[in-house]
Amino acid sequence: MDVKRLLLLIPLAVLAYLIVVQWNQDYGQMATEPQAPSFANSQPKSTGSQAESAEEGLAAPTANSGDRTEAMPGENTTASSRDLVAVMTDVLDLRIDPQGGDIVYAALPQHKLTLDSDRSYVMLSDGETRSYVARSGLQLDGQSGRIAYAPEQTEYRLAEGDSRLEVDLNGEVNGIEVIKRFTFERNSYAVDVEYFLANHTESPVSARFIGQLARDNSSDPSSGPKMGMRSYLGAAYSTPEDRYLKVDFEEIQEGKFENREAEGGWVAIIQHYFVSAWAPPQNQQNLFYATTDSRGRNVAAFAGPVTELAANGETRLGATLYVGPKVQDYMEAVAPNLKLTVDFGWLWFIANPLFWLLDKIHDVIGNWGWSIVLLTILVKTALWPLSAKAYKSMARMRKLGPEMQRLKEQYGDDRQKMSQEMMKFYQKEKINPLGGCLPILVQMPVFIALYWMLLESVELRHAPFMFWIQDLSVKDPLFILPILMGASMFVQQMLNPTPPDPMQAKIMRMLPIVFTFFFLWFPAGLVIYWVVNNIISIAQQYVITRKIENDPSVGKGMKTK
Repeated sequence: MDVKRLLLLIPLAVLAYLIVVQWNQDYGQMATEPQAPSFANSQPKSTGSQAESAEEGLAAPTANSGDRTEAMPGENTTASSRDLVAVMTDVLDLRIDPQGGDIVYAALPQHKLTLDSDRSYVMLSDGETRSYVARSGLQLDGQSGRIAYAPEQTEYRLAEGDSRLEVDLNGEVNGIEVIKRFTFERNSYAVDVEYFLANHTESPVSARFIGQLARDNSSDPSSGPKMGMRSYLGAAYSTPEDRYLKVDFEEIQEGKFENREAEGGWVAIIQHYFVSAWAPPQNQQNLFYATTDSRGRNVAAFAGPVTELAANGETRLGATLYVGPKVQDYMEAVAPNLKLTVDFGWLWFIANPLFWLLDKIHDVIGNWGWSIVLLTILVKTALWPLSAKAYKSMARMRKLGPEMQRLKEQYGDDRQKMSQEMMKFYQKEKINPLGGCLPILVQMPVFIALYWMLLESVELRHAPFMFWIQDLSVKDPLFILPILMGASMFVQQMLNPTPPDPMQAKIMRMLPIVFTFFFLWFPAGLVIYWVVNNIISIAQQYVITRKIENDPSVGKGMKTK
């Protein structure tokens, strides 16, 4: 009968595996995005949605406006098609709308949309699938609507050998000359946005820099379908009092964020692997606020201090915009605490050193998959003494299983008496009945910290390991690693003592199947860690078990039935 059941289960298991693989091919792939605008000799035209985004009001909250943003007087209500300024560096492909000077499109040439795509990942979109823009502007005395700039060129490209690119937009407001300058550096996702103001009038005026990030509620395109914990999508702020404060879109829509003033700080909208952030000068007092615009988008913003521009005087206002991947070194150079947008969760104090160690290993090995393998070996080595102590207790329980069964049968009708005799037996044989749980309990914080670390680290996005594993940040497309993980768990169970309770024994036998199911959707990098960890544990447990079983002093005084 057992052979017949086995012959039936094998084809069913193979069929289930093939169904899951086919489902993954049909439904498990990330949705694609619209084609990026071409950087050709012809001037790119804005779409209606892009033009409309630049027509939005750009104002800081006032005393009477509460948390809402007020549209500026005289603002155009209809958008006309206009030329966009195209800017290409080695890491950024941007479009700037001369009406207001907003960045309405941003693609990252060094980060592909999907693993097998030659199209760049799009951060700030043109509104076809989502509306997401980085706005910046001025509040000037007597200003009516957004400033209409005249670009010196309509296309800019960082030339080979150049380390710096400047893009100037020229405008004028009531006798005040305005130059809006975007400065790009090679291999940098940070853009310095500056206003150079020259007051050619006989009257002083006040000016204020405003930076806004406006995004709709559409899903995160950098986060494919997966089970388990999801990466954060929403806004975040940083001040000296609150180094990292999340404000989700629902809170913004409900107006729950309270305006706050602080020296320095930053404001950001965070996606899975990428972030856009405004970082004003850290030595000035800034106002941080959140609101919604006339299109219902979520707006996370800051406003700099009001600057007095004397008659016939000049001044400069500016801030830094970061649009790119969540690479900690890059963001730390932009503003303090901006690297906290790489959110490792509540176990960050474990995840941070693990990532530091993983990064150092990768500097030597050059492959993130093998770096995870070596990191697993180092973590397992650090936990070796504790694991060895637990495995010794489990091995003693396994060898002394017949005596434990005898006590159970002898006092089976008197549970209290049986518990007393079992405790005496544990003390005599130096057995910790909970010893087998300790390795799992100790590993769980490390496991959860590794989960968040591997989930949040953009370095692992599209990073290959070997053979069929070409992206460590997503699930194994063939589900081979989760199956190996389940098999290794089953082998471990064979080395463990059988629980005395039949129901508990059945539950333990089901655990490899349950864990295998959950691990089907875990990132391949995390499953690699767990498989390697299990293999090392099996080897360690096997050696210790054989040693205990061959030790004549263990169970020397054991009774026989």
